[in-house]
Formats: sequence, C-alpha cells, structure tokens
Amino acid sequence: MATDKKTDNIQSTRAGEQLLNPMDRKILGALVEDATQSYAVLATRVGLSAPAVHERVKRLRRHGLIKETVARLDGAKIGKPLLVFLHVETQNWGYSKAFEKLKELPEIEELHSVTGGTSLILKVRLPNSTALESLLRQIHQFDSVVSTKSFVTLSTYKDSPVQAEETGEWPEPPLPEE
Repeated sequence: MATDKKTDNIQSTRAGEQLLNPMDRKILGALVEDATQSYAVLATRVGLSAPAVHERVKRLRRHGLIKETVARLDGAKIGKPLLVFLHVETQNWGYSKAFEKLKELPEIEELHSVTGGTSLILKVRLPNSTALESLLRQIHQFDSVVSTKSFVTLSTYKDSPVQAEETGEWPEPPLPEE
C-alpha cells in the first residue's frame, strides 16, 4: 500500500494495533466532541493549518481509525426513553450465526459476546415496557437461549463515544491504613 510520506506516520505494532501521535489524538478528541466543525475551526483548536488537519483526517479515515461520522440522537426525544441492558445466557458460549437476525433490529444498539456469568450483552433502546416484553419474546425464540436478565437504566451519568485521549499512567491504589 502506497503511503503519503508527509502525513502518513501512523505506526503499527506487531498485533496490527495503530499507535497515534499526540496531535492525532488531539484531532480525534476534537472530532468526537463535534464532528461537524470545519477544518478551519478544527485547525484553530489543535494548532495546525486547515490543510494539514484535512490531510491528517483523511489519513485517519484511510487507516480505519475514524470508522464513521454519525449523529447521536436523544432517545427520549425520539420516542425511545427506555434504555435496557440485556444479559442473554445461551447453551453454548458466545455469539452464533443464529443471532444474526438480532443485528437487524433497530432497537438493539450494541451486541457483545462477553465473558463472565452471561454469554451476550445487548444494549437496547425502546419506547416502553411492552416493547421490551416483545423483544424478550423474540430473543427467547432462539433455541440456544437459556435465560435473560434485564437491567433497566434509571439515569445515565456518562454516555460518550470511544475516546482517543489517554489518561496516562494509572496511579497505584493507596495502601490500606493499618
């Protein structure tokens, strides 16, 4: 794959993970806050020229670090105020082809195969408890589903997309007092 020598300096590790420089992280952080801002505004925020920012954003897209640009909707304002996390326990661990139908349901925002006391975790957004009951009925029609647990969200204190910034080194936990 040909690379642009001026701006294409994303380094790859052995596992294929991409290492970002601090300027890339700064640009990504600003885009997460507002992806609709112009390159001129973004350039001012990060301290580069608009053409330089444009080239870096193109490179970040080309390398797949920016997967998509989306609108984040307010669930309550669009008639889906009920946010639920469903834990689905299956006979066989994890995700199977049988669950492909679930990915098509617009109520399901996220679908994760996980470790621990459950097989799958689904993040769903619904208009009401009747819709939740209907969704649970659909899920229980899969032969491999053993049980489900529903965790209804009462309040959300943080809801953000993936962040590019890093906290840095995590401090050591304090030693217990004797």
